[in-house]
Amino acid sequence: MTMTREAAWALLTEFTQNENLRKHALAVEAAVRGYARLFGEDADAWGITALLHDFDYDRYPDLTDHPFKGAEILRERGYPEWLIRAVLSHADHTGVTRETRLEHTLFACDEMAGFVTAAALIRPSKSLLDLEAPSVVKRMKEKAFARAVNRDDLRRGAEAIGVPLDAHVANVIAFMREQAGALGLRGTL
Repeated sequence: MTMTREAAWALLTEFTQNENLRKHALAVEAAVRGYARLFGEDADAWGITALLHDFDYDRYPDLTDHPFKGAEILRERGYPEWLIRAVLSHADHTGVTRETRLEHTLFACDEMAGFVTAAALIRPSKSLLDLEAPSVVKRMKEKAFARAVNRDDLRRGAEAIGVPLDAHVANVIAFMREQAGALGLRGTL
């Protein structure tokens, strides 16, 4: 099969009705595409993988199903095994270890994109455009803020791609800024 972003977006929107989950997919896509460019990798292939990493979650939110059901659907639709493996590896509960640079980058960007989004939304401007990395790193120390995000996962993700945590946060913010409008994070600026 020829992978296209358009086909990936159609698959995502077929399975994901929740607007916030769609925006999460777009945020992770922006971050992973940014890293692909930085690492000299295929930004389209990496971006499609990121866009699809949670496409089944809205329909199959139980961890006994997600992302396993998604992997089955991706296989049925002819997606390559390397992409399916990356989707499976993004979640620790699958038992699929992360081995490739793509797999590590997807893991590193998944939770961080969500955390950065939360940090932007509590700003008076509700914008990524004036969000800075030190503010996000400071929020990581607040247990009550974005409580569901595992801080160890944020740190492990940065470490796995060989980028210091503060630089990783800055990179994710910068990559997501490129899509601030689509993410609904231009705010009042």
